[in-house]
Amino acid sequence: ALLATACGSSLDNGGSSSSGSGTGGTVKIGYVAPITGALAAFGEGDQYVVDQMTAYFKAHPIQAGGKSYSVEILLKDSQSDPKRAGEVAGELINTDGVDILMAHATPETTVPVAAQCEANATPCITADTPWQPWVAGLGANPGDKSTALKWSYHFFWGLEDMAAVYMDIWGQVGTNKKVGALYPNDADGQAFTDTAHGFPAIIGPAGYTFDNPGLYPSGTQDFSSQISYFKKNDDQILDGIVPPPDFINFWKQAKQQGYNPKVATIGKAIEFPAAIAGLGDLAQNLATEVWWAPTYPTKSSVTGTTSQQFADDYTKATSKQWNVTLGFSESLFEVAAAAVTAAGGTDKAKIAAALKTMKVDTLVGTLDWNSGPFPNIAKTPLVGGQWRKTSGGQFPYDLVIV
Repeated sequence: ALLATACGSSLDNGGSSSSGSGTGGTVKIGYVAPITGALAAFGEGDQYVVDQMTAYFKAHPIQAGGKSYSVEILLKDSQSDPKRAGEVAGELINTDGVDILMAHATPETTVPVAAQCEANATPCITADTPWQPWVAGLGANPGDKSTALKWSYHFFWGLEDMAAVYMDIWGQVGTNKKVGALYPNDADGQAFTDTAHGFPAIIGPAGYTFDNPGLYPSGTQDFSSQISYFKKNDDQILDGIVPPPDFINFWKQAKQQGYNPKVATIGKAIEFPAAIAGLGDLAQNLATEVWWAPTYPTKSSVTGTTSQQFADDYTKATSKQWNVTLGFSESLFEVAAAAVTAAGGTDKAKIAAALKTMKVDTLVGTLDWNSGPFPNIAKTPLVGGQWRKTSGGQFPYDLVIV
């Protein structure tokens, strides 16, 4: 009975809220996402998801502690800026008085939002950031569970899962096992290239060489030095976690300068159809990790909608292709509803306590905070995919699970 009523779903607009049938009052949920800016591809489906949750929850108030609770959703745009993400999170907590704060899409969004929750004693649910940079970014130690956070809870996969998926992809292509590393100087880049705990330490025992020319400044326009480095080392595998605009520049320059790796696995930049459209024919056969897909055998604990139905409904309503963040955006609301129900209401400390031991089946899989690698983490499954041209399909490329 994870049920709720939601109102006020427009961007940066709290809107109005309708009262539930009982005397429970209103659950205020703040939601921070990159709707505009360099990471906008991550937030492309967020307004749709918020609208869907509004439409569903409006008819079904949350039943918690014998009372009915309406829900007010306040969506804020981080503008793909960590400083802005922290600022709007602070506003949602201190000005709007939200009961729960949610965020997704890369450490640049989730870390500053969770930091505000830790500072202001507000339950926080985040997703779409590898768990190690999320934990480390908040000042905790991924290897020391005694440094656990009090208010913030996260669900996603980790570096170890991405490395396993990528090595499985690399293993399907004959290469010299030399990996060219393309990473910006940001939280992801620092975590993934860390020699003690990142990709070098994970893929080295499998016989791969990690050739890192150094972290480049985000927004770099000229990648000639990195391309020359990869060509000199004969790096037949290209790997990286790169913002979409950066990779589009890099890949076009790589082709112009004659760098043609046998396999390329790129996170962040090419996970979304919008980014693939910017590459045109150069997108063929690029590979990436797939966090969620319509073929997942899962369904929403709130609406009962299957992953395939959810993706089909999104395409029908928006004329856009499904993307990997959709299931996570919806699942944030599943976790929030489950936490309020388990807490018996909107008491912040009780909601945080409920999240600490939460286990719920969602569109992205079973989320279990009792068995994660760190007290604030629930792991999600991860697979690999490759963009391939369609033959007369609705969209020019499909992300095929490999």
